[in-house]
Amino acid sequence: MSVSPPLLEVAGLTKHFGMSAGWFGSGQPPLRAVDGLAFTVRRGRTLALVGESGCGKSTTGRLLLRLIEATAGSVRFDGVEVLSAAGAELQALRRRMQIIFQDPYSSLDPRMTIGQILAEPLAIHAIGGRAERRDMVRAMLSAVGLAPEYADRYPHSFSGGQRQRIGIARALVLAPEFVVCDEPVSALDVSIQAQIVNLLKNLQRERGLAYLFISHDLSVVKHISDEVAVMYLGRIVEIAEKGRLYTAPQHPYTRALLSAIPVPDPRSQRRRMVLAGELPDARRPPSGCRFRLQCPFAQPICAEADPPLAPIASDHAVACHFAGRLSSIEAFPTTQTAAAGAVEPAPRPFPSSPRMEIHL
Repeated sequence: MSVSPPLLEVAGLTKHFGMSAGWFGSGQPPLRAVDGLAFTVRRGRTLALVGESGCGKSTTGRLLLRLIEATAGSVRFDGVEVLSAAGAELQALRRRMQIIFQDPYSSLDPRMTIGQILAEPLAIHAIGGRAERRDMVRAMLSAVGLAPEYADRYPHSFSGGQRQRIGIARALVLAPEFVVCDEPVSALDVSIQAQIVNLLKNLQRERGLAYLFISHDLSVVKHISDEVAVMYLGRIVEIAEKGRLYTAPQHPYTRALLSAIPVPDPRSQRRRMVLAGELPDARRPPSGCRFRLQCPFAQPICAEADPPLAPIASDHAVACHFAGRLSSIEAFPTTQTAAAGAVEPAPRPFPSSPRMEIHL
């Protein structure tokens, strides 16, 4: 079976934030928020980008859409370079690439009706007349499960789940091909999260959409993604097809994240991988592997060489010196038995690296 070419191709994507001028900003190294990302997204597929807060996930999404400018790298959408596009070419790209924001409360203008909010992108891109736009808005509201007459109401009249449906409608009213979903369910109740995830999946199936789904919740990601990329301190440390990543993770950080997923059965027993060590500074990342200060498998080579993101299978790449061989390496004793709630003795320190226990 032939594989369609990627809709989105990212290579070497980098964003460094500098300090402001002044007494407290001079001489400071840049904050390496995103540092050399590379991945692809295919039509009709979902790539989930996961990691803890501050690892650069949301910054990545905004870089893809040129909401902030990249320091370096390449973002090619359907063969067109996004980072160098300008004028009419950039406006055409923006119509095909949209974003759903995390907070449904602050992403909607409280002074505009829902109809005005959804019609604004259509007016900007000169799509249809006033009557046509009104019909398109009402049809879009129906598509996301809202009554067409809601177009005359203001955002304060709706619940959080309804506002997020409105945010989805605004992103899709231009009929884009690619959508960045920036933690679209993290501000919602669990029952509403399931409704929004199912809505996104249905819309993707009906419209052939490609998603970059940004989240820190691996239980949600498991239900919506086709592939998963794990970020740590501005870099992707593992990327794989969903089934492979959840059943056979190869990077220690991925293993720690998966072991922290809550189990909805209080009688179940599982061993928790608890990380220990310093939290690295994004302005002064450690030498070698950036994860080594927290890694229970760290060895001397980890401080000497930065492992590249290298393929270990056709649908699996890992940035670890010991990918596929972790079972043969003695780990520091940093596991926790969830049922007993007991933490084993503190790990022995990596040379020249004081360690403190960190619970994800």
